[in-house]
Amino acid sequence: MKNETLDIISTRRSIKGYTDTPVPEEILEKIIKAGTEAASGRNLQGAIIVAVTNKEIRDRLSQANADVLGAKSDPFYGAPTVLVVLANKNIRTSIYDASLVAGNIMIAAHALGVGSCWIHRAREVFDMPEWKEWLKSIGVAGEWEGVANMIVGYPSGEYPKKKEVLPGRVYYAK
Repeated sequence: MKNETLDIISTRRSIKGYTDTPVPEEILEKIIKAGTEAASGRNLQGAIIVAVTNKEIRDRLSQANADVLGAKSDPFYGAPTVLVVLANKNIRTSIYDASLVAGNIMIAAHALGVGSCWIHRAREVFDMPEWKEWLKSIGVAGEWEGVANMIVGYPSGEYPKKKEVLPGRVYYAK
């Protein structure tokens, strides 16, 4: 039996090359909404999304991420948009909540014909005083921990092929 949702999950891949074509706002809003629809511990909704579509800010964020990595290249692979997922430090399940948000973003993006990839080092970047101040400057109050930099955009190259699922990833206790 074919199932569209399971097909979308099965065919999603991490995209590591993007065009500079921006994702239309109406599509981006659908992807963001899917992120906010993620399950959360006790429905406390301990994660938020900061949509970075401004090229200058996106480039500064990329540079900060590259500095943490010790890289010279763009760790965001040229993606024009970054959806930063942050976890509320005062909610015990917020890291898990934020991970579910990131997963929903990737699945929704793929369903809408948009590429995505989870880029790490959000924790290190948003621990920096200048990025904490930046969050405050855009109205994000409270104590937040960076969980994921979800890059989104249109793939520039060939869509990655499915990789083999490694054995030993599922066990049954019957």
